[in-house]
Amino acid sequence: MASSQREAENSPARLGPLKREESWQRLGEDKFDLVVIGGGVVGAGTALDAATRGLRVALVEARDLASGTSSRSSKLFHGGLRYLEQLEFGLVREALRERELMLTTIAPHLVKPVSFLYPLTHRIWERPYTAAGLLMYDTMGGARSVPGQKHLSRAGALRMVPALKRSALIGGIRYYDAQSDDARHTMTVARTAAHYGAVVRTSTQVVGFLREADRISGVKVRDVEDGRETEIHASAVVNCTGVWTDELQRLSGGRGRFRVRASKGVHIVVPRDRIVSEAGMILRTEKSVLFVIPWRNHWIVGTTDTDWNLDLAHPAATKHDIDYLLEHVNTVLATPLTHDDIEGVYAGLRPLLAGESEETSKLSREHAVARVAPGLVAIAGGKYTTYRVMAADAVDAAAVDLPGRPQSSITDKVPLLGADGYHALVNQADHLASEHGLHPYRVRHLLDRYGSMVHEVLALGEGRPELLKPLEHAPDYLGVEVVYAASHEGALHLEDVLARRTRISIEYAHRGVDCAAQVATLVGEVLGWSKEQEKREVEVYTARVDAERESQSQPSDEAADALRSAAPEARTGIIEPVS
Repeated sequence: MASSQREAENSPARLGPLKREESWQRLGEDKFDLVVIGGGVVGAGTALDAATRGLRVALVEARDLASGTSSRSSKLFHGGLRYLEQLEFGLVREALRERELMLTTIAPHLVKPVSFLYPLTHRIWERPYTAAGLLMYDTMGGARSVPGQKHLSRAGALRMVPALKRSALIGGIRYYDAQSDDARHTMTVARTAAHYGAVVRTSTQVVGFLREADRISGVKVRDVEDGRETEIHASAVVNCTGVWTDELQRLSGGRGRFRVRASKGVHIVVPRDRIVSEAGMILRTEKSVLFVIPWRNHWIVGTTDTDWNLDLAHPAATKHDIDYLLEHVNTVLATPLTHDDIEGVYAGLRPLLAGESEETSKLSREHAVARVAPGLVAIAGGKYTTYRVMAADAVDAAAVDLPGRPQSSITDKVPLLGADGYHALVNQADHLASEHGLHPYRVRHLLDRYGSMVHEVLALGEGRPELLKPLEHAPDYLGVEVVYAASHEGALHLEDVLARRTRISIEYAHRGVDCAAQVATLVGEVLGWSKEQEKREVEVYTARVDAERESQSQPSDEAADALRSAAPEARTGIIEPVS
């Protein structure tokens, strides 16, 4: 084996089958400063924050990276315009600063500017009122990498968004935010943590807590793929499990300092040609706001905001949720959207800090962090955009239980994997394309998913030109991307690839079923699946899609949940709930 290939095999950021086995041994043998529970963006961010402070860190996740809330967001890095109206200036300022860091330093390959039209519907007062809010939005975050607000007449707004009814607005204001593929971003944060020394392991469920005298001293974990168990010893444990926070708190035997309520947010995905527009839109509703967000060749329309008290792992969208979104967006569209236009639907749960108000849209998006017992810290609330701040606060809170005084957080200066060299590669895209026999558009698409790691991805096609061809029923993606998901990005199941490493499950009307067999064969080559395992993965994934489709025709949460939660789990060893 050539030295460069050997180095690639041993790369700490390569979350492949060999690394998985090595990580299991390390979990049972090493003594860690910090064990982080939860592979969402806050957990991954906490592992990265701690690792870059020089701490010995382990991150364990029961399912897949970003398999919960962190793959089901509105996919925006934004300050939150509506929080200005709620006078949460600190939250908006903090979020805008994070948006700027992502665009410039931390993840310019993954986070991109996106423009929105704010349609005005009231004469006299609304334009100056909204302009004042947007002026604060433009200036609160300090330096700015996106253009400021631009005021438009009705005619100007309709030129920008021809899809709007003329009667739906009297004018408009264009402003900018930023967006990212949330699941890929979270996975890249976790791989960056691994790059800096963290042990990152998925399909590894916490089933108990270890104690020494009156303090938490680690966790007991089970590999949900094969049933093995081991103990991880650590100076402190951080609970970053979002909507599962209370469940893990009960498992630890202690009482939490705060309660987390789950709020369900549903989004629909429609083809780009169904809404003729150069920009996204933000629309007021009676309760909150509705976004129409550009997403490659699609639009994402969302979101709902309702209490959810059922299965935390598989929140289900109902017909009522989908009708709500269609009804509200159709009030402004000249050509209404119908159920037949919908390519994908996804539902996620926001972990909100429970307050006195019964309306989830008014619950706090600020985060809370607490040392709930000696050796145990919990963090919850917040929003995707501020994950890095939450992570730093979590490690600071755990510092009292760590030997010595840890260094200060430096993640505002640490680019994610793929960021270094990204801008130069964008300029070299044509050369890179001709080198690999690809269209430059395809290379730019890859660069916006992998950044400078694109060389690792394309290298998998050397000697296998068929892998540089698009998937038969999902032509936005190449075969090498599927192989890379299993060999480098920690994907262990077909669902991981179709729902999170790629977004095939929401971007195609077949929701991944038509390409499931082809993808399973490619993944199986890396993970050593038998033909029977490949067949089972396809069957389990197809059953998931069927259950989701059926649940989305149900009138109530209870009926939808019963159908969705009956579908088989890819990870058969999962215990839900843990008790």
